[in-house]
Amino acid sequence: MNNIFITGIGTGVGKTIASACVTEALGANYWKPVQAGLQDATDTQTVRSLLSDGSHVRDELYRLRMPASPHLAAAREGITLQEDKIVQRAKELQQPDVPLVIEGAGGLMVPLGKKVFMIDLIRALEARVIIVAQNYLGSINHCLLTAMALKQAAVPVVGWIFSGDHHTNEDDIVSWSQYPRIARIPRVRRVTREFVTMQAELLQPALLQCLSA
Repeated sequence: MNNIFITGIGTGVGKTIASACVTEALGANYWKPVQAGLQDATDTQTVRSLLSDGSHVRDELYRLRMPASPHLAAAREGITLQEDKIVQRAKELQQPDVPLVIEGAGGLMVPLGKKVFMIDLIRALEARVIIVAQNYLGSINHCLLTAMALKQAAVPVVGWIFSGDHHTNEDDIVSWSQYPRIARIPRVRRVTREFVTMQAELLQPALLQCLSA
């Protein structure tokens, strides 16, 4: 399957904006299989509003009201998140020569159930991973633990997208992880469709190079 999975080193590091930029850059389809929290605009709604062609966005498989870890939100509603159903739906969404950009929830070890974590879903989807990172106190540790887990699980990694303000930590993380830097998406006061289009154009050459490596 031609799946690209967007994961983060944690929650709130810029996965959704990075997903929009990657989707725009590749002319891909976007899908977030599990959405937890429906009070505000969902990630799917946000991405749809930011793409030049919103028809590339696919609806979630699971929509959970509680803004919490997916396994907790699902349990609250008496729902079991089924890995095989997510994988089957991903297959149904596949189109020839059109990548499917899949946005995860939180980081690799976010649980979907008692025995299934986000990294297990990535492997079942046979996806290549883009890691989204942001600089904060402790982020080096979170970056390298994420990289280590992916290596141990033999999951192919496309590279890093850094979000927010530039920090020299980026160079160290690239060197230590041995995963390439794709781009850095800068912090702005308001993310617009025009901003996403511009960032997609900027990151496209490096993204295509990393995907073909």
